[in-house]
Amino acid sequence: MNKSGCSQLVLGIILILIGGWFLLNQTMPEFQSFFKPYIEWPSNMLLIGAAIFIVGLATGSPGLAVPAAIVAGLGGIFYYQETTGDYESWSYMWTLIPGFIGVGTILQGLLGENTGANLKRGLNLMVISAVAFLFFSAFLGGWNILGSYAPSVLLILLGVWVLGSGLYRAYRRRE
Repeated sequence: MNKSGCSQLVLGIILILIGGWFLLNQTMPEFQSFFKPYIEWPSNMLLIGAAIFIVGLATGSPGLAVPAAIVAGLGGIFYYQETTGDYESWSYMWTLIPGFIGVGTILQGLLGENTGANLKRGLNLMVISAVAFLFFSAFLGGWNILGSYAPSVLLILLGVWVLGSGLYRAYRRRE
């Protein structure tokens, strides 16, 4: 089966499953009460991200791992904020979005699309996101793990990463 036929088959199955779910939801109250926690905001975003990833796997489209990771990651942030009531955390939580893209890029590489380059790109995005998250959360009061030493320690860690990646590139070129 070609890629277009496979995509159409998967889309048809997904539409049938969604229609069946809606039908059961309207006709059986037990079904509705069982799934209620999973269809409420924001946990539904986690499920939507998982569904996008599964569609990507089923259709042989590794590129769908990136939007799946973004949607699921945002769902995780919103779930944290909803359960803790810490809505002010968005002032530094947004820095995790490049990390979600990095996770999706790594998954895309592991699924066979330009593996080496995607693994490298994804890891770089995750490191940049982690440093930005620690930096902004330290300055905006999100985390006090490092106390007053946070800016110094973060700059040192970022410098070690830049130096290490430069040395690694130089070593790889020599080979």
